[in-house]
Amino acid sequence: MFFAAMTGGACGAADAYVERNTAVVDIMNKAAGKVQTIRIPVGETAQFEKLRMVVRSCKQADPFQAEDYFMFIEVFKNGDGQIFGNWMSRNEPGRAPLQNADYDVWLVKCENSEG
Repeated sequence: MFFAAMTGGACGAADAYVERNTAVVDIMNKAAGKVQTIRIPVGETAQFEKLRMVVRSCKQADPFQAEDYFMFIEVFKNGDGQIFGNWMSRNEPGRAPLQNADYDVWLVKCENSEG
């Protein structure tokens, strides 16, 4: 249901999404002022400093519509447990942002990586 809200309505026959197997994510360490781009395969765990991230789904909007990407990500911080679990949209990063004092995380794109 939340995915439907993130995409602007119910997922109907007119909506088409292409599943991708890898999320490309930018992570900013606010204290250090550095940004790192990482690729996270869907269903696998990635580590960045104190963060552990699991992407559960990564979708590309219909290529015949405005290009957009959506991912469902769970983010855990050492000592704090899960600090985020929600859909993110590349085109609307402020709609469901990771709000943390130390880190910003945002979706760049979803892609298919061989492996």
